[in-house]
Amino acid sequence: MSDLIPFDQREGFIWHDGNFVKWNEAKVHVLNHGLHYASCVFEGERIYNGKIFKCNEHSIRLHASANMIGFDIPFSVEELNAAKKEAAFKQNITDGYMRAFSWRGSEKMAISAQENKIHVAIACWPWPPYYSEEARRAGLKLKFARYKRPSPETAPTSSKAAGLYMICTISKHEAEREGYNDALMLDYRGFLAEATGANLFLVMKNGELHTPLPDCFLNGITRQTVIDLARKRGIKTVERHIKPEEFSDAIDAFLTGSAAEITRIGSIEDKHNYPTPSQMTLDLMKDYNELVRA
Repeated sequence: MSDLIPFDQREGFIWHDGNFVKWNEAKVHVLNHGLHYASCVFEGERIYNGKIFKCNEHSIRLHASANMIGFDIPFSVEELNAAKKEAAFKQNITDGYMRAFSWRGSEKMAISAQENKIHVAIACWPWPPYYSEEARRAGLKLKFARYKRPSPETAPTSSKAAGLYMICTISKHEAEREGYNDALMLDYRGFLAEATGANLFLVMKNGELHTPLPDCFLNGITRQTVIDLARKRGIKTVERHIKPEEFSDAIDAFLTGSAAEITRIGSIEDKHNYPTPSQMTLDLMKDYNELVRA
């Protein structure tokens, strides 16, 4: 990772509050509310062949996430879509990653900061697949995280808000230190939830595709896309609460997300192993790749 250019030292332009500024001039003050109190929401999006995948859906969700944590984004969905497309064009991104995000500013530094200005920025950069094709097929090594996804009675769990990712970073770092690729999180009741940044699917022995019900974590846009692809193939897809021991009833499992796309799970600690990809998983990988590059 040391050969990567730090993100604050890159070239190009970032859309910031309605205008493009030079990349290294897109700054905020250290005393901003989003940094100190996590009043920040964001979207991670993929650009394929010069097109932003599910651009409108991501813009709609950014607005919804902001509303859930108590503020309104000062740009419409249509304005965000236009800005994102212009940013991708200005940066000359054919295949890459886009981050649109919004946060409370620096006018007041306290828990209550309802008059703080709401800022919005959009950045994009070239980015190869998060995992190689070989890794996506071979499967990741996962361990169970020590933290659980919180109850919707304790946090706005349907939002893509920065604060909800604190335990994800902690869990992924712990997993990596122990030689795993990622951590698998349970929900507050002990049911399967998701990985630290991707949703979970199980290919069951009976030929069905099962996925945890997203009632306390993000219902990912890639997750929804994969469910649609599976149903188009006539695959019975079930959203339900799933117990961890039910991994034994599966022949394969995979993760989905804008970054992960569709990536297989090879093993979960020493308890469950999926050495060979199922035909269902391979078919969905193929369908997804064709869809995003159409």
